[in-house]
Amino acid sequence: MLRSFSALTILALAAVALPIVSEAQAQRAQRPAQNSRAAGAAQQGSAVAQFGDWGVFTSNTPRGKVCYAASQPKTRAPANLQRDPAFFFITSRPGENVRNEVSLTLGFALRGDATVVIGPTSFAMWTQDKGAWVKNAAEEGRMITSMRAGSQLVVRSTSQRGNVTTDTYSLNGLAQALDRVAQECR
Repeated sequence: MLRSFSALTILALAAVALPIVSEAQAQRAQRPAQNSRAAGAAQQGSAVAQFGDWGVFTSNTPRGKVCYAASQPKTRAPANLQRDPAFFFITSRPGENVRNEVSLTLGFALRGDATVVIGPTSFAMWTQDKGAWVKNAAEEGRMITSMRAGSQLVVRSTSQRGNVTTDTYSLNGLAQALDRVAQECR
């Protein structure tokens, strides 16, 4: 069953999913401007399919088609903190030769780096404002493989205010969602 997402949700999803992310530190400084461009392009985004806890979305941008799988955490701790919604994304932008790029927005400004834990494996994430990306882009493939094999992932981070947070995501439906992303963005 396809979940209905509002235009605001699609904007929030695409604002994090669409920025150009590369290994180069120099390009990291460009992300705020790219996030603004992405938000504008997201107005044309649409929900394609729902697989378990993961949705598939597409958007057409001046640089070409963008496809991504997205999910929200099943649990957020501590539960009493007020924060914006969080999303985990896996994005493909074939026009830019980008496949399965991992990113997330945590719904609050971050202090320091974050960690994603899938089973016994941890992945370091670097952060900027409310977003996080795999610190070592060469590990994205291993992270995707771990996600496909796992049942949940846990994101551990610290807010600018010093709150230690834990968001837990279900990986139910992820493999099918990634297969659909690959089909949509060949």
